[in-house]
Amino acid sequence: MHIHILGICGTFMGGLAALAREAGHKVTGCDAGVYPPMSDQLRSLGIALVEGYGADQLALAPDMWVVGNVVSRARQADRTARYPLMEAILDAGLPYTSGPQWLAEHVLQGRHVLAVAGTHGKTTVSAMLAWILEHAGLEPGFLIGGVPANFGISARLGKGGSSLFVIEADEYDTAFFDKRSKFIHYRPRTAVLNNLEFDHADIFDDLAAIERQFHHLVRTVPSTGRIIVNGLEESLARVLHMGCWSELRSFGAATNDFSAQGEPHSFEVLERGRPLAHVEWDLTGVHNQLNALAAIAAAQHVSVAPEAAARALREFLSVKRRMEVRGTVGGITVYDDFAHHPTAMRTTVDGLRRKLAAAEITRQGHVPAPRILAVFEPRSNTMKLGAMKAQLPWSLEQADLSFCHSGGLSWDAAEALAPMGAKARVAATIDELVRQVAEAAKPGDHILCMSNGGFGDVHAKLLHALANRQDG
Repeated sequence: MHIHILGICGTFMGGLAALAREAGHKVTGCDAGVYPPMSDQLRSLGIALVEGYGADQLALAPDMWVVGNVVSRARQADRTARYPLMEAILDAGLPYTSGPQWLAEHVLQGRHVLAVAGTHGKTTVSAMLAWILEHAGLEPGFLIGGVPANFGISARLGKGGSSLFVIEADEYDTAFFDKRSKFIHYRPRTAVLNNLEFDHADIFDDLAAIERQFHHLVRTVPSTGRIIVNGLEESLARVLHMGCWSELRSFGAATNDFSAQGEPHSFEVLERGRPLAHVEWDLTGVHNQLNALAAIAAAQHVSVAPEAAARALREFLSVKRRMEVRGTVGGITVYDDFAHHPTAMRTTVDGLRRKLAAAEITRQGHVPAPRILAVFEPRSNTMKLGAMKAQLPWSLEQADLSFCHSGGLSWDAAEALAPMGAKARVAATIDELVRQVAEAAKPGDHILCMSNGGFGDVHAKLLHALANRQDG
């Protein structure tokens, strides 16, 4: 089969393209601003890419057009179609489908799908779970919205005829012609509900609307399946109150099925209060401790013992753009992290604070506590709408200084951050942001950059600016 993917450079659609190519299909695709690293990865697989959404691509004559949710029926100011290729497909009556639907029919059908859903941590838990299964010799397939360092790729079909497939299950809508959440298509036998907060203000009116979509996912899990739920989340309790027909396992609180005892970097895993395993790793933050519990509970459903799962996690290398060190100059360390929701930002800063505090305990003598400089851009659709701007001061509480890139926002970032006083600064351009941070940074500082986009390559620019300061 020849498929042509519209929006191929997105993380999900790029992963789908890699799976289709691995399965022997002919794959081509298009996107606006075909860009690396996904463009480089796809070309290395022999996948031809077309720039833009021109109607002339009809000449490719694929068997199926696979449409990403970036595509819409939107019009330009002059009333011409923003996606003329899609209009041509519709006018010609050609066969088209969504990415999740194609994946369900051609990759997931007949497999034991382990789906990881949640507002935060989907990528990390999916990567943990895939690595646990790999470490146990089960060689799963997976499609993850990031690149797990243990694998170096974001998607594969699986090896040795493995029936297991781990997928990051996104609640965002499927396509312009299918407004259900993507995860409705995956039909998991093991489903992780990691957490649930309001997000995606561009497509959901309120938290209740997202809870309803999560319950649609719950409805698809068979009675012989397992649902693993964060017992600390009231929103997920409301989801399950709508009805649950599968085995239910909980994690998080001491009264849940799975809980943790100890610090996030070194803790005991308990099942109903009974110690089962010990996790010792380089990851920090309570959120990662909870992520580990979720992955361990999911792996147990496919017969991987918690002790074996814990051994695997000791070798877990995380995911690119999750507290990834981009470089150190003059004693100043620059990190890159994908955090973009206020809660994720808060837990990320907290995780770094805990890691630095633990390191200080092991040092000799009294030295000032390292400073954290938080550098962020409100880039997600929800943040651009200003739906969560009031939570920003709370999300940045543990940072010593915070720097916000306000370019392209329709709301006043300085006003939103005013409760932070002199601890918060705003810059309208990346260059101004870099200048502010470079002037404020001191040896021993940790600069934490947070965005779900490229952030104008701010990490490299900061390292360059700091190096120039050293040379001067």
